[in-house]
Amino acid sequence: MKRWRQILRFLAAVQLLPALESGEETLVGGQAVLEGVMMRSPHAWGIAVRKPSGEIVTHSEPLERPSEQHKWMGWPVVRGVMTLGHAMTLGFRALKFSANAALEELTDTPGNGDHDHSEPVKKFEITGWMAGLNMAFSIAFFIFMYKYLPLLATTELKRVNPVFGQQFVFNLVDGLIRITMFLLFVWGVSLWKDIRRVYEYHGAEHKTVFAFENGDPLDTAAVQKYSTYHPRCGTSFLMTVMIISMFVYMAIPVHTFWARFGIRIAMLPLIAGVSYEIIRFAAKRFSAKGGVSLFALMTAPGLWLQRITTQPPDDREVECAIVALNEAMKLEKTHGGELVIA
Repeated sequence: MKRWRQILRFLAAVQLLPALESGEETLVGGQAVLEGVMMRSPHAWGIAVRKPSGEIVTHSEPLERPSEQHKWMGWPVVRGVMTLGHAMTLGFRALKFSANAALEELTDTPGNGDHDHSEPVKKFEITGWMAGLNMAFSIAFFIFMYKYLPLLATTELKRVNPVFGQQFVFNLVDGLIRITMFLLFVWGVSLWKDIRRVYEYHGAEHKTVFAFENGDPLDTAAVQKYSTYHPRCGTSFLMTVMIISMFVYMAIPVHTFWARFGIRIAMLPLIAGVSYEIIRFAAKRFSAKGGVSLFALMTAPGLWLQRITTQPPDDREVECAIVALNEAMKLEKTHGGELVIA
C-alpha cells in the first residue's frame, strides 16, 4: 500500500512540475521533490532526499546550460523554450530519483510483505519505461485539462449566448476557465497531506535561495527568517504564460473548434518563449522610481498563487534544501568557478 502511495505522489508531483521549479537560467534555482529538494547552479545540480528512516541521500552531477552548448539556443525566444525544456527534463529526473529513494527503503524494510526474508528482495523502482509512460500521460493530461476542456466549455457557452462568440470575449472566457481549473487543481491536491509536504519543501527551497542571494550563512536559523514567496518561481512563470496566451489567441482570427484547438497546441512553445523574454526584460530593465516595478506587477499573480504552492517548512526540510545547494556548489567550484552575487 505504501509503495502505491509513493507512486501516486510521484504522478501528482509530475503534474505540478512546472509550478515547483525555477524555469529561468538564474544564478541559483531549484525544485521541490518528494521528501527533498533539488538545487542547481549554472554548471551543476544537486539533490538531497530524506528517507523514511531519517537518512539524507544525495546525488549531484555537472550541468551545462543550453545556451552554452549551442549558440542558437541563446537566441531570444528560443532560449526561453530551451531553458524551460531543460528545466523540465532535469526536474523529472530529480523527481524520479526522490521517488526511487523512498521506494528503495520501503522494499528493504522488513515486514512489508509475507515473502521469505531469507531470499533477496527484488528492488522495486520507477524504471525508464514507467517514467516515459508517466510523462506521456502528463502531456496528455495537460492538453486535455488546460486546452481541450476550457475550449469545449467556452464553445458551449457560445451556443447559449452569441456574445461569447466574439473574438475578445471568447478567448478571455477561455483563458479565465483555464486559470480557474489550474487553481482548483493546485488547491485540491494541496489537501493531500503528502503533496502539502512537497509544498513545504518548495518553501524550503525558496528560503534557501533567498539566503544564498543575500550572502547569509547556509544554516537553518539564517534560512528560516526568509519568505517562502520568490518572484522567479515557476509558478510566476506559469501564470504569466496563461495570461499572455489569452492575448495571443485574441490576435489570431480562427473560429472553428479544431482550428482553435490546433492553434493552442502549436503556439505553446512560442508563448512560453515570449513570456520568458518579457519576464527577463521586466526584471532587468524596468523599475518605476518610487513606485512598483513592472517585474513586480507581472509576477504578482504567481506570488499570490505561491500562498498555496509554498508552505512554511520545518528545520528538517530546510536542512535538505541546504544540503542540496551545498552539493551543487561543490561541483560548481570545479566546473564553473566561484559564483559572484551581483
